[in-house]
Amino acid sequence: MRRSRLVVLLGSLLLAASAALTGAASAQASEAAATGYVALGDSYSSGVGAGSYISSSGDCKRSTKAYPYLWAAANSPSSFAFTACSGARTDEVLAGQLAPLNASTGVVSISVGGNDAGFADVMTTCVLQSDSACISRINTAKAYVDTTLPGKLDSVYSAIRSKAPAAQVVVLGYPRFYKLGQACLGLSETKRKAINDASDHLNTAIQKRALNHGFTWGDVRGTFTGHEICSGNSWLHSVNWLNIGESYHPTANGQSGGYLPVFNNAA
Repeated sequence: MRRSRLVVLLGSLLLAASAALTGAASAQASEAAATGYVALGDSYSSGVGAGSYISSSGDCKRSTKAYPYLWAAANSPSSFAFTACSGARTDEVLAGQLAPLNASTGVVSISVGGNDAGFADVMTTCVLQSDSACISRINTAKAYVDTTLPGKLDSVYSAIRSKAPAAQVVVLGYPRFYKLGQACLGLSETKRKAINDASDHLNTAIQKRALNHGFTWGDVRGTFTGHEICSGNSWLHSVNWLNIGESYHPTANGQSGGYLPVFNNAA
């Protein structure tokens, strides 16, 4: 009787060990398979302003000089889906960009939130109207960031995690636009400071939601320091009247020198 019980006990231990090893092997296999890269988001991720646009991307203006394309070329992921699109808001990301995400997705990058907060209208107001009108429009945008944007971001981030449970998700922010205290044609110092403050406000909100979802925050303000508009070596377009859509977007240098190093460190 004792021998029989011993055999049963040993058998149970062997089965448990086998199950544990099988589970570990499965986990390792799943981790090894999760090597695809999906690049989501708005124009700062699609590469508007960097030129060299992929013709098939149409109005989304995905650039071969954008940080997602550069990272994929350097790291050779098992698959690369580039769905970031110029003008995208959180709703557009949810509706049209998430299809490539799956259990094999190992890395995801995204920048989104600026268009939801009315980025284009803010900049148009500040370029064409008075200091007071600019600040008023910025305050409206900040109120949206405080009250509505967090829920929009939560919806996007939750959907990403649901569709790509094994992925390292990197949420990238936005640069400050202006170097202050410099003699510089264009907007007043009051407007420039207000725009920089608005960018900081937006970044703070996005960072908080990203970290709450366990994602990695990619802060590009450091890499763009010294390369803002009015710096003399800007990695951002100022107003471009010949191609207005590129205004206030990173140049090719902004993508390779501002965004790519941050993503490299985070991915």
